[in-house]
Amino acid sequence: MTNIKMLLGKNIRIYRNNLGISQAQLAEKVGMAANYLGLIENGKKYPSADMVERIAVNLGKDSIDLFALTPVQKKWKEAILNKIEQIIKEELNT
Repeated sequence: MTNIKMLLGKNIRIYRNNLGISQAQLAEKVGMAANYLGLIENGKKYPSADMVERIAVNLGKDSIDLFALTPVQKKWKEAILNKIEQIIKEELNT
């Protein structure tokens, strides 16, 4: 499973949940089976470019938004990198 699949799936889930719609509701709107959308959200399947666009439109987003780090993800990434930097500095000073 690639990072891009995971990022796409997580973002779809986040934006879908923010709208308060179920997988079945979004899947129906974009013309796919709900279980396939579940596989996409879990990073196990990757949709076609056309399907990414249809998902984005139905989530009220640009397709590029589905591949971008959300503010929460950016915060966690920054915190993790800061912690790694702190650990390295401590190890170098010992």
